[in-house]
Amino acid sequence: QVQLVESGGGLVQPGGSLRLSCVASGFTFSWYGMNWYRQVPGKQRELVAGITNNGGTNYADSMKGRFTISRDNAKNTVYLQMNSLKPEDTAVYYCNVVVLLTGYWGQGTQVTVSS
Repeated sequence: QVQLVESGGGLVQPGGSLRLSCVASGFTFSWYGMNWYRQVPGKQRELVAGITNNGGTNYADSMKGRFTISRDNAKNTVYLQMNSLKPEDTAVYYCNVVVLLTGYWGQGTQVTVSS
């Protein structure tokens, strides 16, 4: 079965950096695009960034220039490098993949940006 396991969240000061990781299993990782979403309590989950199976990337406007999504197909892992973090980036970050028209999510990892 498809499994996504995120890690790398934590508490960081404004202006700091974090790198999130998502290890995938249960499907042929290199065939599929991968996404990162985030969610704040009481708000809808929003797309942060996506990467295609060929490495093409897209970002939400507010993350452009600060966040970088990448993948390592040999490790079945997708990353989200987050720089210049702001308090408004505080959220639970989720890894996502759509396999055969079914969306799958990890358990999420909490990112808190605060001084």
